[in-house]
Amino acid sequence: MKIRRVVTGQTSSGKSVFVHDDGVDPTTLSTLPGYEFHRLWGSDLPPALPTEGAPPAQPTYFPSTSGYRFGFFSLPPNTTHRDDPDPTSILAEMATKLPGMAESMHPDGGGMHTTDTVDFDVVVSGEVWLELDDGAEKLLKAGDCVVQNGTKHAWHNRSAAPCVLAICLLGAKRAR
Repeated sequence: MKIRRVVTGQTSSGKSVFVHDDGVDPTTLSTLPGYEFHRLWGSDLPPALPTEGAPPAQPTYFPSTSGYRFGFFSLPPNTTHRDDPDPTSILAEMATKLPGMAESMHPDGGGMHTTDTVDFDVVVSGEVWLELDDGAEKLLKAGDCVVQNGTKHAWHNRSAAPCVLAICLLGAKRAR
């Protein structure tokens, strides 16, 4: 999927300007063909204004407690529980290309993961099943929204078309 990112900022005199208008290539994993992760914007610090519009650092896929992330996540058609004979290679590639993601994955598999974030997810196109750890599922279609409150979950695209989700992740502090 082609994603265009337009970013505004302000000059030192306070004038609003466009500072970026570019395409953002997805991060892909050879071990998970068809999945795309577009990391568009984020920081591990709360936003501060005014800004000149320089991209903040976001060293890990998921934000810190004070941070946030914005992007897109695409699932290829006909993807459900992965019974990959070598999950170690998937986790190793995740660790390299999407730092922090492998650590969120549960060892029981099936794509289940948990993060210390509140996620606002919008299905942009296609459809996807959201599964929780007790096996409960909801079918989500284009225009549907999810507020994911740090729960253990997995995404499954059981349709014949790709599914694209817009995601905004806010770092949260989990009481242990």
